[in-house]
Amino acid sequence: MKKDVYENPLITRYADRKLAEIFSDDYKFKLWRRLWIALAESEKELGLDISDAQIAEMKKFADDINYEFAEKEEKIVRHDVMAHVHAFGEQAKKAKPIIHLGATSCYVTDNAELIQIYDALKVVKQKMLTVMDKLRAFALQYKNLPVLGYTHLQPAQLTTLGKRATLWLYDLYLDYCDLTQLMNNYKLRGVKGTTGTQASFLSLFDGDGEKVKKLQKSVVEKMGFKHVFAVSGQTYTRKFDYQVTSLLSQIAQSAYKFANDMRIMQSFKEVEEPFEKTQIGSSAMAYKRNPMRSERICALARFVESIPLNEAVTASTQWFERTLDDSANKRLTIPQAFLALDGVLNIYINITDNMVVYPNVIARRINDELPFMATEEILMECVKAGGDRQELHEAIRRHSMESARAVKERGERNDLIDRIKADDKFAAVKNNIDGILRPENFIGRAAEQVDDFLAECIDPLFKAEKYTPFTPDIKV
Repeated sequence: MKKDVYENPLITRYADRKLAEIFSDDYKFKLWRRLWIALAESEKELGLDISDAQIAEMKKFADDINYEFAEKEEKIVRHDVMAHVHAFGEQAKKAKPIIHLGATSCYVTDNAELIQIYDALKVVKQKMLTVMDKLRAFALQYKNLPVLGYTHLQPAQLTTLGKRATLWLYDLYLDYCDLTQLMNNYKLRGVKGTTGTQASFLSLFDGDGEKVKKLQKSVVEKMGFKHVFAVSGQTYTRKFDYQVTSLLSQIAQSAYKFANDMRIMQSFKEVEEPFEKTQIGSSAMAYKRNPMRSERICALARFVESIPLNEAVTASTQWFERTLDDSANKRLTIPQAFLALDGVLNIYINITDNMVVYPNVIARRINDELPFMATEEILMECVKAGGDRQELHEAIRRHSMESARAVKERGERNDLIDRIKADDKFAAVKNNIDGILRPENFIGRAAEQVDDFLAECIDPLFKAEKYTPFTPDIKV
């Protein structure tokens, strides 16, 4: 296949077809026609001279868009909405006089874009649920497996691998709550007119404001929604686009954190992302197993995170009732934010479905560090047996420094426990030290926290939601 022009990699490499369809021209123009039909039906129901035959003809051509005619018209009139008004009227000839009656362009453009965003959010929601379900299963499976915890990327107190997974899951849970709140209170622009005053519709209904209010309510309900923006200029406030892309950015941030953790764990050889039998990790180093999927999450997530700033500038620079410097920008930012996040979630699902855990490596790394972490417990047990706390503390400090020097300067194994066992000051607990060193003694309530979190937050969510697991097709 000839590749002589730029193709958007979000479509060719990363996102699924569903979102590309939602933001396609065909999807948009069919929404325009549905909006025109809803407007005509509502205007007829409220007494305007519109016939059943006109509406029936509009419905006949609702999905049969004559693109060739519309494209020729747009070259003449230089106005996409009017070109499609003419194209619709060319097919539904009886309805031609009443198509777009009283409306401004943003009646179809803004309402359609809001519906596209809503439909795209539904896709995001299902994929988030899929990731969360897989993380939930992973957290349960490994809730008791001790791992080194890290602060500042330096070994700290132990946690469990399952508890670490709840950190990733909780980030997504918070994002999901925000997503649900947005969708449950979702609004269309409604029927507002040229500058948002509804003046044209008031004129159509001979000054009857109640009919204008009923018109808006009827149209919005026919499109499947309940709420409208309380006020608007010609367009809905572009702060909403900032709100949407900020939500997408939050989800991307959560995925980025997970993927960064995966990259580090894979470097430690503790946990790996899937690696297929024929996959090549490096063109030069045949032995390598690079975390390329996690890295791709980070790359795409970074792009999503950058978009809210663009929308913030757009929202803040709208003049009075509207300006048109938002339009071309929106054609890029909104679809691409969703498409990029779609790629992120596809990979996130793929990784969480097939993570490979290496308990023996995890145990070895714990054993390298645990002696240092166990010294406080050993100290306390010796004090209980009658030892001098200050004297014991100094002995442990001296042994720790010597053992650390042997590890760092000479590459020897950590022999701190051997040194302590050989020191008569610790004779009272010598036989108990191996029991003290069991990793499960140092994980606190990690396992119980996993159970509590799932029971209180995640399980109720899945009981309340209709959920269809999604299996992505990772293209590359």
